Amino acid sequence: MRNRWDEVREAPADGDRLDQCVHVSRLLGADPDLVLHGGGNTSVKTMRQDALGNDVATLLVKGSGWDLATIERPGFAPLRLERLREILGAESLSDSAMMNELRCALLDARAPDPSVETLLHALIPETFVLHTHADAVLTLTNLDDGEARVRAALGDDLIVIPYVMPGFDLAKHCRDLLGGVTGPMPQTMVLMRHGVFTYGESARAAYGRMIEIVERAEQYIAEHTNAARPTAQTNAARPTAQTEAAPDIRGTALDALELASLRQAVSRVAGAPMIATRAADPASTAFCRRPDLATVSQRGPATPDHVIRTKRLPMVGRDVGAYAKEYVAYYESQESGVSQESDSANAPMTMLDPAPRIALDPELGVIAFGRRPKDAAIAADVYGHTIGVIEHAEQLGGYRALSPEDIFAVEYWELEQAKLRRAGSPPEFAGEVALVTGAASGIGKACVEALLGRGAAVVGLDVDAGVTTTASGPDYLGVVADVTDPAAVQDAIARAVDRFGGIDMLIASAGVFGASRPISDFDPRQWRSTLSVNTDAFADLLAQLHGLLKLAPRYGRVVLIGSKNAAAPGPGAAAYSASKAAATQLARVAALEWASDGIRVNIVHPDAVFDTGLWTPDVVEARAAHYGMTVEQYKQRNLLHTEVTSEIVGTLVADVCGPSFRATTGAQIPVDGGSDRII
Repeated sequence: MRNRWDEVREAPADGDRLDQCVHVSRLLGADPDLVLHGGGNTSVKTMRQDALGNDVATLLVKGSGWDLATIERPGFAPLRLERLREILGAESLSDSAMMNELRCALLDARAPDPSVETLLHALIPETFVLHTHADAVLTLTNLDDGEARVRAALGDDLIVIPYVMPGFDLAKHCRDLLGGVTGPMPQTMVLMRHGVFTYGESARAAYGRMIEIVERAEQYIAEHTNAARPTAQTNAARPTAQTEAAPDIRGTALDALELASLRQAVSRVAGAPMIATRAADPASTAFCRRPDLATVSQRGPATPDHVIRTKRLPMVGRDVGAYAKEYVAYYESQESGVSQESDSANAPMTMLDPAPRIALDPELGVIAFGRRPKDAAIAADVYGHTIGVIEHAEQLGGYRALSPEDIFAVEYWELEQAKLRRAGSPPEFAGEVALVTGAASGIGKACVEALLGRGAAVVGLDVDAGVTTTASGPDYLGVVADVTDPAAVQDAIARAVDRFGGIDMLIASAGVFGASRPISDFDPRQWRSTLSVNTDAFADLLAQLHGLLKLAPRYGRVVLIGSKNAAAPGPGAAAYSASKAAATQLARVAALEWASDGIRVNIVHPDAVFDTGLWTPDVVEARAAHYGMTVEQYKQRNLLHTEVTSEIVGTLVADVCGPSFRATTGAQIPVDGGSDRII
């Protein structure tokens, strides 16, 4: 564990404590061995003025919804320190009541909700307080003799706190414990099966103490196991859900169908389409092939916070029905013993869906599930770190997580249940996956944007390298591939399924027009190349994707971007018109053949979409002049006198993929502003 205080950027001046806190928070958040995806929290104590100009002792603590890796000044909630210490004096307080009191203690009503551990930050007298879930420390605390191991590894200059559920109860326990401390207060507090706090009068001192403690834990683990000590290089190389699998372990076509089948089963149990992200890196694969996997993986998460991401237990194998039954039994046994004495006692407890969030399979590796790609990626990252904790703890005597009762208390915490009640409806295509060809520009790019806008995960294919930047974020994967190369398409599909778990929608937008040429000047090469892209590639896509579309959790959909030329060809466009007509016939046959599989196949026929690569400004001006029109008149030369844009086509394509067209297949829908030749 390397001290990075001066490595990322120059540390801010000591005079601005909040800037110092932002800096140290980002240092912690940048290292996944310390915190993951919103985990951990930090704070600083300072003086601020209220609206009346009075100086107020203030605690600035990380706000809910902010990630330490990217937090900024507005991410810290300012609270009246004196009021927090008054709240700490209470003998009993539900966590919902505590959060209400914290909101009332804010100096700024626009601030984010304070961390649930705010009172613990207020209790510690030092100026800067840091809290992480460091893997190495969690490894030691998840042992039967965890406290002894912690003291042996980290020294005696620390306070060890037995596990207490986060929230008011933890703050009260620490209040009572620290009240009995005589002499200088140790600069470290280790919370068993939870994490570690370090603190100091400067951000640098608190951070240095954190790095020192984690370094000692790593050193101890390295000396007592066969694990190599982590380095900057090994930390950076840790596989995550977003890491592309190496070519030698990339999923095969069979793997893709097996993963898609598992995703379908999980989605049915979850009651909604789910994303499935596969991690087949060597560490994940080796863990999934442990002979004792069925026991070592069933002991619970490394820290109770992780249950929100991964559920208490992963599924071993692929029997989703059996997992769901066991989860329901777990819920019923724990729920019956819960005495709700909170402000939300009148609100019924709502069982979460019983589907797994992590599956461990010797052949497929680790599969993480989530309603959105970000959710699945976070679950995969969290469990990847859990694997490291388990592996090391097993070598140190045996991994032991918290009891089911303790984990259930966090999983069904009144604060988490309140979040469920406040949650709105998910986007239309949440959990579903679309593959769009020709995604680098024009109609294909517009389809990507429209589908992403409705919550879909999208895989964009194009021969143009710009496809990798068509969109950004965890919901999009751009792959450079020539649709006329079946092997390249197969590889792209395998990558898509590894990343998202399947393909639910195919939008075939890739196409070429070619130079205008009369039939009397027939060019066999142009003919073959046009049909290769516009027709043959579509046929190959249909063949390769049928099995995946059949396994779509909701239903499979295909939308072909056709052309007005399929029904109303123009002179000089023989190859283009014939290829679009042939592709249209392919789509109609697929609609006939695949209806029994629940797959609907429809065609959208655009015309005169001038914001695509086919129409340069010079070409548009020349065509307008040919007809004796202005450019504006030429663009609106349809019956409705309206311009057809890529965005209009993309929106229609998304509509066709949606529930409004649930009973429609084999349709040919013009989007041309009205053409007398078609009508």
